[in-house]
Amino acid sequence: MSLKGKTLFISGGSRGIGLAIALRAARDGANVTIAAKTAEPHPKLPGTIYMAAQEIEQAGGKALPALCDIREEGQVAEAVTRTVEKFGGIDICINNASAIQLTGTLETDMKRYDLMHQINTRGTFLVSKMCIPHLKLADNPHILNLAPPLDMKAKWFKNHVAYTMAKFGMSMCTLGMSAEFARDGIAVNSLWPISTIDTAAVRNLLGGATVAAMSRSPDIMADAAHAILLRPSREATGNFYIDEEVLRAEGVSDFSIYAPGATGPLAGDFFVPDEVFAKSDTNIKGLY
Repeated sequence: MSLKGKTLFISGGSRGIGLAIALRAARDGANVTIAAKTAEPHPKLPGTIYMAAQEIEQAGGKALPALCDIREEGQVAEAVTRTVEKFGGIDICINNASAIQLTGTLETDMKRYDLMHQINTRGTFLVSKMCIPHLKLADNPHILNLAPPLDMKAKWFKNHVAYTMAKFGMSMCTLGMSAEFARDGIAVNSLWPISTIDTAAVRNLLGGATVAAMSRSPDIMADAAHAILLRPSREATGNFYIDEEVLRAEGVSDFSIYAPGATGPLAGDFFVPDEVFAKSDTNIKGLY
């Protein structure tokens, strides 16, 4: 089974986890739209939509770099239309774009609050809404949100309530849309890592090189996403998947390839329920 010939619409896929998912699909021969707003190199953030498109083509896929701010309804509509015109439809929607700021209530200015909610919650809703009419026509349609399980414990809110609300908004899209579109056969799921992932967010906001050294590569999320997207959409929906659990179910037992430089415990990611850590035999140190 593969994603050969399938068309993926990925928000914010010019770097990190989104790009890793794109490249994994491209190795199957998939078509990928990278809908993101990075057209020029950023001093602190690697990659642009054009660099990502080049990598996708080199990996064996077909790419459409779409300059798109997912806060703007018109830009999302245009990117979706261009995707359908170029590739003939949309099979998979990946809501990867996200904004983060880990500050308490008094330290969070409203401009940043609005940004997180506009990109995370509203952006996920909008991109899904625009893709769904095309997903209804696909053979095995999937929406996959890079969003955490809805673990409603105060510890996930108390230090950064604004971010948690915005991120859980993505998760609530999973919860609601999976039920709403079940009759249409559209799978709507979330995927979240059990450990931190070595991305620009980790290096710039979550502890720098120290935490990066305790993190896995984005490839684990890409492999887990690939496995989910191959599952029958009518049978696998409404789930809050954890990357390691997905791959264990696929028969993976050696996870060292995803963190070859780690010499000690991995850093557990935010929002992972205690029972998930308890089931894992990986040496993981929770952030909370």
